[in-house]
Amino acid sequence: MEHDHSASDIEKEAVTVARPQGDVTRVEAPVTLKAYMMCVFAAFGGIFFGYDSGYISGVMGMKYFIETINGPGATFLPSKEKSLITSILSAGTFFGALMGGDLADWVGRRPTIIFGCLVFIVGVVLQTASQSLGLIVAGRLVAGFGVGFVSAIIILYMSEIAPRKVRGAMVSGYQFCICLGLLLASCVDYGTQNRTDSGSYRIPIGLQMAWALILATGIFFLPESPRFFVKKGKLDKAAGVLSRLRDQPLDSDYVRDELAEIVANHEFEMTVVPYGNYFQQWANCFRGSIWQGGSYLRRTILGTSMQMMQQWTGINFIFYFGTTFFQQLGTIDNPFLMSLVTTLVNVCSTPISFYTMEKLGRRTLLIWGALGMLICEFIVAIVGTCKPDDTMAIKAMLAFICIYIFFFATTWGPASWVVIGEVFPLPIRAKGVALSTASNWLWNCIIAVITPYMVDEDKGNLGPKVFYIWGGLCTCCFIYAYLLVPETKGLTLEQVDQMLSESTPRTSTKWKPHTTYAAEMGMTEKTVAGHAENRSDSE
Repeated sequence: MEHDHSASDIEKEAVTVARPQGDVTRVEAPVTLKAYMMCVFAAFGGIFFGYDSGYISGVMGMKYFIETINGPGATFLPSKEKSLITSILSAGTFFGALMGGDLADWVGRRPTIIFGCLVFIVGVVLQTASQSLGLIVAGRLVAGFGVGFVSAIIILYMSEIAPRKVRGAMVSGYQFCICLGLLLASCVDYGTQNRTDSGSYRIPIGLQMAWALILATGIFFLPESPRFFVKKGKLDKAAGVLSRLRDQPLDSDYVRDELAEIVANHEFEMTVVPYGNYFQQWANCFRGSIWQGGSYLRRTILGTSMQMMQQWTGINFIFYFGTTFFQQLGTIDNPFLMSLVTTLVNVCSTPISFYTMEKLGRRTLLIWGALGMLICEFIVAIVGTCKPDDTMAIKAMLAFICIYIFFFATTWGPASWVVIGEVFPLPIRAKGVALSTASNWLWNCIIAVITPYMVDEDKGNLGPKVFYIWGGLCTCCFIYAYLLVPETKGLTLEQVDQMLSESTPRTSTKWKPHTTYAAEMGMTEKTVAGHAENRSDSE
């Protein structure tokens, strides 16, 4: 393992542990404005993720785009073409997320995010230049790889640098930026829909480059994750980054205590599961028993199933196919405007989670959010089935769709991202988050492929009846959240490790930290740096 031996005396002093680290209240410095601002900017990554997911719904309904793909006189895209254009992005993001997990461990969190932005820009250029189905599909595939890198690693990065007391709110900011991206996409689509030239679809596509450039430039000036440096054995750099993140002097007790706890936790995990070679590192994600709450396998299943369940809520049916679905209802004068309204509800609702995520907790939000969504979805399905041609009934159905979006935006939207950033231990965190994000995109792709065949008039023609399916799946989400999701609010990432090993999901809300890894590992008269040297010798 690589180490840096050029630390100055003050840096060495900063990583010295002179006393037992048993005080669970002193494992992290107080929250500062600087920490807030760093996390807020990192959350900006959600904008181009959301924009890229949102613009395609409107573009596929534009007359000029339809004629560009299928020739003059064409009035709609066939189901297979809508399915391909929409799902190919998710296919790229699936593999991009998995590759991002490796890159994040090899070169760092920041370089991986910046590289993802560059790959994304290449994909956007291809899409902007497209005049046929083939090039736009190829461009969305390449852009998908970039989105996969960013969507997986930005969550990892934010979770590792955010203070524990506001980590849930900060990561929720990522979901809020996704919503902002969706809203911006709807606004741009709405503004260009009636253009009679290629600008109708090229403007919405080309604007994506701006979001990627802003994110890459900003991330370049932010610090690397201290936990990445601990993983690499560069503890002087980890101390420096913690000092910057927590806005504390390098020799502050807060910096020393937090670094000691991170290192001790990593040491403990390495005694349980050594690194091994490349394939063994991936295999470590599946070690342990499914019946043990703290096992790596259990955590991997929790992360991947959490993202699967988020897609099962059916939310992307609205954001991917909302415009064409509202067109099929036949009673809405302006489907583009209705799509914009649903996106606006999403954006305005999400900030509520900034408060509730830390006040009520992740588990509570997921349980009640799933209950609210399933009730709304069954109401939409029943109304749409019983009175499909009644204008007032359609308005009531649209109202409940908006309420359903409200429940998603305040609960499952942000909470599912927060949880996957918290449940994995440092040795497998990058790969665990990558697998979880890949699961999101895999199910995103599956839903994007099959949905047109379920609802299009020349195929399944389910129409509003499709909400019976989403309602049934949300019922599964409700049961899943109650039985399997632990409460992680107010804990450091290292304390989450302890909690998962010592409690069950249903008792996790009562669990309180009672010791630290630094105390248990006996780091009293040795430096953390020296301890890291011993670890590198054993590896």
